[in-house]
Amino acid sequence: MTDFSMFMGQILRRPGQVVALAPSSAALCAEMTAGLDPTKGAVIELGAGTGVITQAILDRGIAPHDLHTIEMNPVFHSHLKHHFAGVNHHQMSAADVGDLGLHNVQAVISGLPLLSMPLSLQTAILRGSFAQLARDARYVQFTYGWTPPVARALRDDMGLGWERSARIWFKMPPARVYRFFRNIPTH
Repeated sequence: MTDFSMFMGQILRRPGQVVALAPSSAALCAEMTAGLDPTKGAVIELGAGTGVITQAILDRGIAPHDLHTIEMNPVFHSHLKHHFAGVNHHQMSAADVGDLGLHNVQAVISGLPLLSMPLSLQTAILRGSFAQLARDARYVQFTYGWTPPVARALRDDMGLGWERSARIWFKMPPARVYRFFRNIPTH
């Protein structure tokens, strides 16, 4: 079975879990993984799906033992374990990312559909992610929408700033990548 046919099968069987229309494009993967540094330690990937972004993370030089994928879909999780030996695969909800017990993670790369999630779930994911991240690290999220994919109330409550990429046209529908970070006081 190809990754695409597996992906399409999971869209039909689990439409609440798989909301993307197609696996991530090479252009989106490049933007999502830009800035990763093989010397700066662990990376967490949320919603790893078929592993397209997983492969892009590894292609940036991140050692398999430094990569932690979180995928709750059992078919995708099994596929990831089979195709990405040496990577730390976790079959769990992204809401439980804070339970990983990692420290000074260089980035969280998210393929999750945050905009379609209730605020309570977004809150658990973002708080758990930032609990793992190094102080100056980024939470990286793509979206098809026109506004930041993290609710304003949550951004304000957590003191998060953000940077936005140019629109990525080689993704259907076109997407943008946002990098969220803690606003660090300058005084």
